[in-house]
Amino acid sequence: MKRTDLPQADCGIAQALGVIGDWWTFLVVRDIAGGTTRFDGLQRELGVSRRALTERLASLVAHGVLEKRPYSDRPPRYDYLLTAKGEGLLPALIALQDWGTRHVMGDGSMTATSEDGSAETRRVHDLAGKRVPDVVLRRHDGEPVAPGAPGGAWTVLYFFPGAFAPGAQDYPPGWADIPGATGCTLESLTYAARHADFEAAGASIRGVSTQRPDQLAAFAAHARLPYPLLSDQDSKLAAGLLLPTFRAAGVDRFKRLSLLVDPGATIRAVQFPISDPAGSVDEMLTLLRGRQREHS
Repeated sequence: MKRTDLPQADCGIAQALGVIGDWWTFLVVRDIAGGTTRFDGLQRELGVSRRALTERLASLVAHGVLEKRPYSDRPPRYDYLLTAKGEGLLPALIALQDWGTRHVMGDGSMTATSEDGSAETRRVHDLAGKRVPDVVLRRHDGEPVAPGAPGGAWTVLYFFPGAFAPGAQDYPPGWADIPGATGCTLESLTYAARHADFEAAGASIRGVSTQRPDQLAAFAAHARLPYPLLSDQDSKLAAGLLLPTFRAAGVDRFKRLSLLVDPGATIRAVQFPISDPAGSVDEMLTLLRGRQREHS
């Protein structure tokens, strides 16, 4: 059946399902966004048959969601990479994850944090040992950058729901009533106060939010932050690492967490959930020093 033959052919949902097809296809997109781009790796991660995976990859390439990039001529082998059309699926991937976490595994209440021992917490802590995907984000001044620090430094990536400069942007309605949402300014200012300590320990700090670069620029200027803030408004890093999010005021926002990344872009330590935004900064400094001793 062609997409144009689907019932309600003018409906975007029906047409999108004609491309996505089934749940395996969405999981293929999920894993490719996370950096697993080769056939054998995808089959190993998904546990799907070679025939089924071949069919789904071919369909996604035919629909322009993926492109094949050769890495071997003999025998012919390919990386499967998301196109711009494929990257357009990432916010839908994040929305589906949030819905599953909130309404299927949870009780439906909105929260910007999680419980110790929850499935979401286990998933986030399983990030230790994984590489940060090779994505490009926008710095608060608009410059495109990789998430990690240049020059072989360790990197602290702290993800926050939203930080707002007075007068530049109002807090979303009901913000203070969302568990875990408040404390972004305190966390950012605490990292700023300890910036020299992290530098002395050989690490750079990066704050990451789904806010637009101009919103982050207003906050960075107001708070006089000595480190950059990065915008993941297109969900590239959120989808690549399956980071926990919640939706408030029509925007997908990060639940508060922090990652310690080594110079090779591998995640070495995870903080989640974070109940004390200021205290987590000193905890991260201790984690940094300990992991550096392990890898020295």
